[in-house]
Amino acid sequence: MVVIELEPEEATRPSSPASEEKAAAAAGGEAARPSSSAAPEEAPTAAAAAVGGEASRAAGEEEEAFEDALTDEQLREKSRSQANDAKAEGNKFFGSGQYEEALSKYEMALQIAAELESSEDIRAACHSNRAVCFLKLGKHDETVKECTKALELNPSYLKALLRRAEAHEKLEHYDEAIADMKKVIEMDPSNQQATRSLFRLEPLAAEKREKMKEEMIGKLKDLGNSVLGRFGMSVDNFKAVKDPNTGSYSIQFQK
Repeated sequence: MVVIELEPEEATRPSSPASEEKAAAAAGGEAARPSSSAAPEEAPTAAAAAVGGEASRAAGEEEEAFEDALTDEQLREKSRSQANDAKAEGNKFFGSGQYEEALSKYEMALQIAAELESSEDIRAACHSNRAVCFLKLGKHDETVKECTKALELNPSYLKALLRRAEAHEKLEHYDEAIADMKKVIEMDPSNQQATRSLFRLEPLAAEKREKMKEEMIGKLKDLGNSVLGRFGMSVDNFKAVKDPNTGSYSIQFQK
């Protein structure tokens, strides 16, 4: 006869429902808890997303800056176009003899161009055009001022030099007119207008200098008589003698 021995009861006793529930909960917890090997894969994914976000942001900023630059350039071109349009309208008014209206348009062009970079060409032209308007209106002092402004922007502006010289001549500022004409000839030796003007202006300047000298001597004579009269003398007792070699004068006393 074979005798079969049974396992101890605790070994063969089925687990209680509470134990089964605990075991199931533990198993479920283990299943729900992520394995340590899965965690490192989430870190690269987050880093990649961050890098991608930074790259996208940088690209967006570059695109916005590019669009802003285009917008600024377009605004500059628009303003330049408006300034040129105002200048063109001024030219039309000038052509029809409406000088005051032309002056207003040139001033408008100057105000627009003042906000632009590298607008010296437009501004110099507008100042020169305003100068010729004032010349036509007989306002020669204003002509000189406008030409000077044009030349400050463009020192080699021949038209502005010629117009300023013409205005100086009208004001009988012959020496100043001669100086402008000489500058024109320096920049353009073949300029016949400047050559003819110099030929005409130099005798006028010499005549004016002589006249001014006589006026000065007359004033000094009156002053001298008022002083010398107290001593029974006058400036007629003194004679100015010119040295032919140097052109200077010496004073000689005579009774």
